[in-house]
Amino acid sequence: MALSLIPLVVLAQPSAIEEMATAAPPAVSQPEAGAEATEEPEGLNQTANPDPQPLDREIIEGRERPGFNSELPETIEQENDGAIRAPAPQAFSPDQVPIPDRWRLIEGLGIVEEDLLDPYNQNTYKGDRPINPDKVPWLPITGDDWFFVANLISDTVYEPRTFPIPVGIQTTEDPDRLDVFGDDFSTVLSQTFIAGFALLKGSTAYKPPSVEYRLTLAYNVNYVDVPERRVLFVEPSKGSDRLDHFLGVQEAFVDYHFTSLDNDRFDFVSIRAGIQPFQADFRGFLFNDQQLGVRLFGNRDNNRLQFNLAAFWRLEKDTNSGLNSVVQSPRDDFVLIANLYRQDFLIPALTSQITLAYNRNREGDDIEIDDNGFPVRPALLGDLRGRDYDVFYIGYNADGRIGRINITASAYWALGEDRNNFFTGIPADINAQFAAAELSYDRDWIRFRVSGLYQSGDSDPYDNEENGFDAIFENPVFAGADTSYWIRQTIPFAGGGRAVSVNGRNGILNNLRSSKEQGQSNFNNPGLWLVGVGADFDLTPEFRISANANHLWFEDTTTLENLRIEGTIPSDIGYDLSASAIWRPKANQNIVFRLSGATLLGGDGFQDLFDNRGDGTAFYSILANVTLAY
Repeated sequence: MALSLIPLVVLAQPSAIEEMATAAPPAVSQPEAGAEATEEPEGLNQTANPDPQPLDREIIEGRERPGFNSELPETIEQENDGAIRAPAPQAFSPDQVPIPDRWRLIEGLGIVEEDLLDPYNQNTYKGDRPINPDKVPWLPITGDDWFFVANLISDTVYEPRTFPIPVGIQTTEDPDRLDVFGDDFSTVLSQTFIAGFALLKGSTAYKPPSVEYRLTLAYNVNYVDVPERRVLFVEPSKGSDRLDHFLGVQEAFVDYHFTSLDNDRFDFVSIRAGIQPFQADFRGFLFNDQQLGVRLFGNRDNNRLQFNLAAFWRLEKDTNSGLNSVVQSPRDDFVLIANLYRQDFLIPALTSQITLAYNRNREGDDIEIDDNGFPVRPALLGDLRGRDYDVFYIGYNADGRIGRINITASAYWALGEDRNNFFTGIPADINAQFAAAELSYDRDWIRFRVSGLYQSGDSDPYDNEENGFDAIFENPVFAGADTSYWIRQTIPFAGGGRAVSVNGRNGILNNLRSSKEQGQSNFNNPGLWLVGVGADFDLTPEFRISANANHLWFEDTTTLENLRIEGTIPSDIGYDLSASAIWRPKANQNIVFRLSGATLLGGDGFQDLFDNRGDGTAFYSILANVTLAY
């Protein structure tokens, strides 16, 4: 381009080009110190000073003058007599050069030395490098793409608490105690050791494993001390404290990856069979458990579309630890779930999920007694007869954000039939609803939250329709989760049903079950309203403080009034106030300290049901938890 323009310029101004070619370049002389600067005469015929002044590099202290280049250091010459230049890489065949694999290359270079006790740096037992088949000939594996992952967790819980504790019918710890409710203080100490092992095949850094074998065992030791008899054991002759232990199988499955269905973006389809974890929605409102089943799952469209087709055969649970019991026959309770996730559906940045679930329960002829001697199926309510039921759940769940507002929402409609309404003794239709939403707003290191929940209650327990919503197995992360008093503690429904609770431990619904782990769903319940606010404060990357305040009401107290044979029970449960502090000294999940406290300020409805000895209206719960993970 530059050469082609020269002729055009020459043609336009030939005399000017010739004059500029012969003229000397203009120059400006340096004025002497103290002299005033004078204006240079105009024109192109001025001659430059043949001896310009040298550059002064000290004009600005600490800086070099622009345009000044310091002298280069002296040349350093090295001699290595007898050395031979290395051959070019092309001189070797790639099949014959012993090069460590990409996982062990840094160890071959002396950069990293493996330490089996160090879970942070490269570790074969954490799946950071493949297994050497020659070192484990007893394993039926071939190739260099098998990985082993070991997880070890210690979970320690200390929990002093107060809640309404009924006085035993036959006997009591205090002979002078004649009230319905006795002292309310109790203590729980629980220690759980979890060991998980996985064997994976495939380069998992780039795509899901093609084969996975996983086994997770949990061993729990728990100690409980309460002030009354017949709370921990059905026999009045047994004391008011208990030490128990149990070994449960929480995971034992095989996962096979259909590699032929992969696409260029590694969208996949897998099938998993065995005891496996599954969560039906974002917050665990409907079904969040580790159960025996078969699951077909995968994704499509660059992971924007995800799906699950799952069938579960529910296992019995240990009464005191809540762990899976594989030494007992599975329950006659089946769950079928199909859900579909779609990212950026309805609006961008919002993931929508449609869930269809079916719960088929045929335990009407069973009589199940828990490990402490209390009947759990059927529950000791109403006509005391067993129940069979079929329930279909239709749900929509959303998780994402709208602008700067984070949103999580769930809505379920339960339809079906209960073969025995324990109030009437005849079949009844099930028609119940549930909705919950949480909005949050992030500002720097603070997240502000607003929560709301609705659980429909049954307004007429003697009609042919049950309107109280109940889930299959809830374990919600909502409104403070297990920091909340109402979610953490179990409130016994004394005076209306023996060995029956208003709510379940680690559950938010008021369902009048005998047990969340071993009981049946109950759609004759008072329901719930909840409105709450909260905030999370990330003071440092290692330290977080959270606070929550919830107000709770019974949605409809008709069921409670009929079971307690009372005319009117107010709906106000009260205020649930809680706060927690979490400290992670290494800014990861390997060492976590947690301390939380919660109180329930009982409202008129709660005081009506649980008039405590001494007219106490406030109950508290403290949770101290230490988690160590490898």
